[in-house]
Amino acid sequence: MNIRSTLQYFYAALTLFHINVEGNSLKSDQGYASVCSGLPGIPGTPGHNGLPGRDGLQGHKGSEGTKGAKGSKGATGKTGPKGSSSEKGPIGIGQMGLRGEKGAKGNLGDPGPRGENGTVNSINWKQCVWNKQDPKDTGLIQECVFKKRHSSTALKVTYGATMRVQCSRGGCCGRWYVTFNGAECSGPMAIDGVVYVSIKSNVHRPRQIEGLCENIPSGLIRVAVHVGNCASYGTSDRESGWNSGSRIMIEEYPQSQNELSATFD
Repeated sequence: MNIRSTLQYFYAALTLFHINVEGNSLKSDQGYASVCSGLPGIPGTPGHNGLPGRDGLQGHKGSEGTKGAKGSKGATGKTGPKGSSSEKGPIGIGQMGLRGEKGAKGNLGDPGPRGENGTVNSINWKQCVWNKQDPKDTGLIQECVFKKRHSSTALKVTYGATMRVQCSRGGCCGRWYVTFNGAECSGPMAIDGVVYVSIKSNVHRPRQIEGLCENIPSGLIRVAVHVGNCASYGTSDRESGWNSGSRIMIEEYPQSQNELSATFD
């Protein structure tokens, strides 16, 4: 409290005392009480805040609220770091059984019965090639010597070359065929092919003749290709191997399935 407030407080107290004295004097002299209101007093200094009160009693538990709507899917998190690989464990040791003693060597057995004739296990083949234009109308074109290993096998022969038959009139024919040591195949039949033209032409075309021949003995075999006349046709202008390579291919094949073979007319 400052000096000014103190003086104001003192002056107010003095005034109240004086009024009280005069009131009492009037009552004593005149025989009645006199009430006289004085000036309002100066407001007092505000008091200090009181101490905090105790906590109130705990209220009752409220009812459960309604379920909220499903939230949207969150963003995919980042891929975590790759874990370290574990070390390889030691190799386990299994229990090894004891090795038995070696038995005595047995006596040599009796020879077994003779087996059937074997088949060819490896491929036996040969190829003869040449590049020659042969205008021969009839006769030998080329020969290829082959060493046959077994008498029970068959020989497959393939002859490939360009062939041409030309004549000034229509209806000309030429025949190309294979021989074995000078004779055509008879097991089962000849290996041959024919070229026929019905009009005047001069066309060279690549052609191929092939077949299998059986009943040929083992040893050296002269495989040859010839050109000649067709049955019921005379000689005409023929040509082999024009402007291209020619070849004879020979292969030795195992014995065929005779029980399944058949003859067709």
